[in-house]
Amino acid sequence: MGWEDGFHFELSDEEQMVQETARSFAKSAVEPLAAKIDREHYYPGELVKAMGELGFMGATVPEEYGGAGLSNVAYSLIIEELAAACASTAIIMSAHNSLCISPIQNFGTEEQKKKWLPDLAAGKKLGCFALSEPGTGSDAANLSCTVEKRGDKYIVNGTKNWITNGPKADVAVLFASIDRSKGHKGIAAFVHSLDLKGVTRGKPEDKLGICGSPTSSLIYDSVELTAENLLGDEHGGFKVAMHTLNGGRIGVASQAVGIARASLADALRYAKERKTFGRPIGEHQSIQNYLADMVTRIDASRYLTLSAARLKDSGRQYIREASMAKLFASETARFCADRCVQIHGGYGYVKEFPAERHLRDAKITEIYEGTSEIQRIVIGSRLMKE
Repeated sequence: MGWEDGFHFELSDEEQMVQETARSFAKSAVEPLAAKIDREHYYPGELVKAMGELGFMGATVPEEYGGAGLSNVAYSLIIEELAAACASTAIIMSAHNSLCISPIQNFGTEEQKKKWLPDLAAGKKLGCFALSEPGTGSDAANLSCTVEKRGDKYIVNGTKNWITNGPKADVAVLFASIDRSKGHKGIAAFVHSLDLKGVTRGKPEDKLGICGSPTSSLIYDSVELTAENLLGDEHGGFKVAMHTLNGGRIGVASQAVGIARASLADALRYAKERKTFGRPIGEHQSIQNYLADMVTRIDASRYLTLSAARLKDSGRQYIREASMAKLFASETARFCADRCVQIHGGYGYVKEFPAERHLRDAKITEIYEGTSEIQRIVIGSRLMKE
C-alpha cells in the first residue's frame, strides 16, 4: 500500500476490485490522453464508450435497469481514479451519473426508469442537468425558465446556463418554474430527450479548466413536454434538485481528491528528480513541508468523502457530511495544485508539465454543484438543526 491509497478505510472485496479496475483503466487509457484532452478541448468519446462497457456510466444503477449496482463508495473511488488521470473525463462521467441518472433513479416512475436508465447506464446516451440560468446560480429557487400547462402539455421557455455535457448530451433533467409566485414550491422537474423541437444548444464555453468537459447553454423555445416527462410531483422540482445536488457533492469531492492526488504525484516525482545545491529538492525541509501538508489534506479529504458515501449507502442522513467533504476536498485540490506549481518553479508555469493543468482544473471544484460559500451555509444551518 502506497500513499495513493491513503489511510485504512474498510472496503468490501467488490469495492477493492472496482478501485483496482478503475485505477488500471485510468492509467492505461485515460492518462495518456489527458494532455490532448486539455490542450485541444477534446471530447474523449472513446473513453466514454469504454466507461460504458466497464459499467462506470451506470455505476449505482440497479442491475435490473442495466447498471452495475455498485455502492456509492465504489462510485466515489471510480471518480477519484479517473480524476487523478484526467479531471475532464471524471466530470463527464460524474455529471452523467450524479446529476442525470440519480434523479431519474430516485424520483422517476417505473416506466421512466425502464425508458431512460438502460441506455444511460450503458453509455449509449449521455445525460446532463439543466438547473442553472444566466441570472441564477446559487439562488436555485429563483428560476426564470418557465413552464406553462396547456391541457395535457407543458410548454417550456427559457435559457439554461453552464450545462456540463450540454453540447454532447442526449438526455436532460430540466427544472423550470410552473408558478413563480410560489418560489421554490412552484418548480417542476422533467426528463426529456434533447432532440425535441425547440431545443437548441449554445456554443461550447471556452473555460479555464476541465477543457475536455463540454459545457454550453440550452435554449428552450416553446418546447412541448407531457406528463410522461414529469419527474415527481408537479410542484416538487426543487426537492428533486436539492436531493440530487446533495448526492452530487460527494462526486465533486471525489473529483477534487483525484486532482489533489495527481498534484502530489507530480510534485513528488519532480522533487525526487530536480536537483539544487547538489541534491534533490525533495531533501530540502521547505519542500518536505509542502509535501507533508499535501498528503495530510488528501487523506483527510478522502476520509470525509468516503465517509459521506458510506452514510449514503447506509440510508442515513449525509447532507452535512457531503457538504463538508465537498468544501474541504475542493479547497485541498486548489491547495495541492498550487503547491505542485510552486515545487516545479518555472516549469510549473508552462504547459509542457501537467502542474498548471491541475491548478486550472482544481478551481472549478470550489464553484460547481454549490460554491464553497453555499457549502458553509449548508453546514452551518444543519448544525443549528442538530
